[in-house]
Amino acid sequence: MDQINKLVRKNILDLVSYSCARDEYTGTQGTFLDANESPYGDLNRYPDPRQHLLKSLWAKEKDIDAEQVFVGNGSDEVIDLLFRVFCEPGKDKVIAFTPGYGMYRVSAAINNVELIELPLGDDFELLVDEVLPFFTDPAIKLMFVCSPNNPTGNCMDAEVLEELVQRFQGIVVVDEAYIDFCPDKTKTSWIDKYPNLVVTQTMSKAWGLAAARIGFALSNPSIVGLLNKVKPPYNVSTPNQEQAIQTLLDKHQVVNNIRQILDERAALVKQLEALDVVLQIFPSDTNFLLVRFKDAEAIYQALISKSVIVRNRNILVSGCLRISIGTKLEQEKLITVLKRITNEEGIIY
Repeated sequence: MDQINKLVRKNILDLVSYSCARDEYTGTQGTFLDANESPYGDLNRYPDPRQHLLKSLWAKEKDIDAEQVFVGNGSDEVIDLLFRVFCEPGKDKVIAFTPGYGMYRVSAAINNVELIELPLGDDFELLVDEVLPFFTDPAIKLMFVCSPNNPTGNCMDAEVLEELVQRFQGIVVVDEAYIDFCPDKTKTSWIDKYPNLVVTQTMSKAWGLAAARIGFALSNPSIVGLLNKVKPPYNVSTPNQEQAIQTLLDKHQVVNNIRQILDERAALVKQLEALDVVLQIFPSDTNFLLVRFKDAEAIYQALISKSVIVRNRNILVSGCLRISIGTKLEQEKLITVLKRITNEEGIIY
């Protein structure tokens, strides 16, 4: 992993990480007088700082080794930690693609790292010829690829993505927040082949645990070790770990929910296609649709006035709103409201 270490900030390589009480003694039974905790209460003990059981269950779910799993307080923490490990503030750079997930830009700004945003193609695909010229710049340490992409909903072409992973000398981060809706397109099998690859995943979407803030980085043990080195000692609470563990141990409902969401997505596409104000529905591998309307701003405001909340993506993708897939009743309300606020002459306020 010498090539990886060359990309790491020197102060991170030299860092001696904080050793908490639960790092020094990892047993679950005993008289605990080591961590200055209160002896009273149901939540008085610190959580497992290395999330051993949760890691082992996620590794089994994804058919990888537990040593290849890092657990974060949501995948947003993972993104921030990658900046901290690999990017020198005021010196290094990262690549991301637009339209794409906004947290790459926010984390770059927080860490004082220059962000190079490259446009996706007309069908929101990666354009190799637009990317490769930047690979000669040694200051570019990270490249973020969201696949399936947010807000467009599409997975990136595997052959194109693999070419970029092979040719980039920095760290490629493939953000798979929505991959459980299209599991056959995951790139987790690549982490054994490419030491510069990090795949991020989450339990916030398909697994229904957005409030629990459980995110993952899947990579080689060297990069996982670096993330463990810089993370806060107890970054994932005990209740959140326990909820994630229980969900993984009994995932029958999650499987049913995913199937229902995909069915409702197909139904919503048909209902939207029947509306005159809908110009285009982009293909989606996710639990949302990007939809272009005749007057997106007016439609958005009219929906808000009827307490139907969608995401206005008109600035990122002209004329577009992003619509999450809801329950059958929620979908029916959306379509009913769209029909009521529109007619052949335009929008009724």
